[in-house]
Amino acid sequence: MADRHLIDVHVLLLRDDEVLLTQRKGGPWDGMWHLPSGKLDAGEPATTAAAREAAEEVGVHIDPTDLTCVHTIHVNGSGPEPRLGLFFTTTRWTGEPTNQEPDKCSALAWFPLHDLPHNTIDYPAQGIHAYRDGTTFSEHGWLPRTQHAHVG
Repeated sequence: MADRHLIDVHVLLLRDDEVLLTQRKGGPWDGMWHLPSGKLDAGEPATTAAAREAAEEVGVHIDPTDLTCVHTIHVNGSGPEPRLGLFFTTTRWTGEPTNQEPDKCSALAWFPLHDLPHNTIDYPAQGIHAYRDGTTFSEHGWLPRTQHAHVG
């Protein structure tokens, strides 16, 4: 069976030096903070997916052309399958962020980019830190290269 890699899109809504985070409700990440995010649907451009997820989760409308891809991370261990995470920033949107998914989210809040809550989920925190540091690509959760099985 071929390996699959999911593609996630994450949106950093930026206001001055702050980023909007959502607090998860239920499941293994209950009470932890995350970015508005979700999976890319088949046949959907990444910027369209990011704008869709922001509308679905926090009720803001973003023109996909106002999104800038600032970081890509290849993650292992953040779910049952490896994934590629695309992080987009924007300072332009229509509407005030509100909780559109009260069954999955217990709160929304703005946090300083340099002072994230201690209980931010590691995967989005990695992307936020990389954006802050100007790093465009990273890998997280993989074994060191010398420990990978070699086929061939």
